[in-house]
Amino acid sequence: MNAEPADQIRLLDVQAFDARLQQLAHKRRSLPEHTEIESLNKDLTQLRDLLVAAQTEDSDTAREQTKAEQDVDQVRQRAARDQQRLDSGAVTSPKDLENLQKEIVSLAKRQGDLEDIVLEVMERRESAQERVAELSERVGSVQGKIDDATARRDAAFGEFDGEAATVTKERALVAASIPADLLKLYDKLREQQGGVGAARLLQRTCQGCRQELAITDVNEIRSAPRDTVVRCENCHRILVRTSESGL
Repeated sequence: MNAEPADQIRLLDVQAFDARLQQLAHKRRSLPEHTEIESLNKDLTQLRDLLVAAQTEDSDTAREQTKAEQDVDQVRQRAARDQQRLDSGAVTSPKDLENLQKEIVSLAKRQGDLEDIVLEVMERRESAQERVAELSERVGSVQGKIDDATARRDAAFGEFDGEAATVTKERALVAASIPADLLKLYDKLREQQGGVGAARLLQRTCQGCRQELAITDVNEIRSAPRDTVVRCENCHRILVRTSESGL
């Protein structure tokens, strides 16, 4: 393949643009905020699961407390009716009177037991509510950290993407002045060779693979016409000759 020396040199400009785009993409992928956000999101998921469990316990104990209080109220009302019957003197039979008194005693004990249950449920509900409050605060704190890290990440994205857009436009302008077949070869090699398709030959060393060329290769390149597109025998990238090539 043949191409004007100036076109070959412009490949180095395109390569520089592509290298910068690679750097920007790497910086974008390597932002510490990515790991930070991922870790915080894991924490947030765990905290939300715990919060849901605490909220469920709060709801369950609320229903349990309501039921227990209703049971106490029923026993209290029944005991009040029995006491009213006893106080009214309507019960005259000694046996019925004894049974009524026993029932009042039994209901008093039952009421005491149920009130203990209410207190126990209230304590559990209070503990659940405290847990809900604590976890809600922690969820809010972690969410705030996520929002902060996301804002920092997005700000960095904006800087990187803005520069990348500028570099892409500049690359397009230079690439448009390079023959299509040469640019196509460069792009193919760049894809195959880890992002570097053209390299400067500097003091007989390929700047793509950093290998010094054999003397026979140097002699071949030295004798090749200036418009001949030469390749590195080691890495097969396009070698661009300049006044500093050592030829």
